[in-house]
Amino acid sequence: QVQLVESGGGLVQAGGSLRLSCAVVSSLTFSSYAVGWFRQSPGPEREFVAAIPWVGSNTDYADSVKGRFTISKDTAKKTVYLQMNNLKPEDTAVYYCAAVYSPVMLPRNGYDYWGQGTQVTVSS
Repeated sequence: QVQLVESGGGLVQAGGSLRLSCAVVSSLTFSSYAVGWFRQSPGPEREFVAAIPWVGSNTDYADSVKGRFTISKDTAKKTVYLQMNNLKPEDTAVYYCAAVYSPVMLPRNGYDYWGQGTQVTVSS
């Protein structure tokens, strides 16, 4: 099984920065998994933000965050990070960390394991 625990959310002014962390607890061999960040503002849609493979250096970003957000990982600490810079009020959402078995592709959907979410609020 895989457990994901997010932290680092909070209230920040527009233009500010936050770093989210996603701690991974897994009894599985995690080397073929991808970890993604998603967000959900009030409404039914959960939006893809960024993704990174547990092994490998490629990354993927939604156009809305490209150039402002950076996803990274520390496999020794079993943690994935989302550095968010130049935050905008429209970035306000609950941010979720998720994982999926994906040895080849870096997917934007179909994730199986989810954390509980962390609130990010950006004031104008």
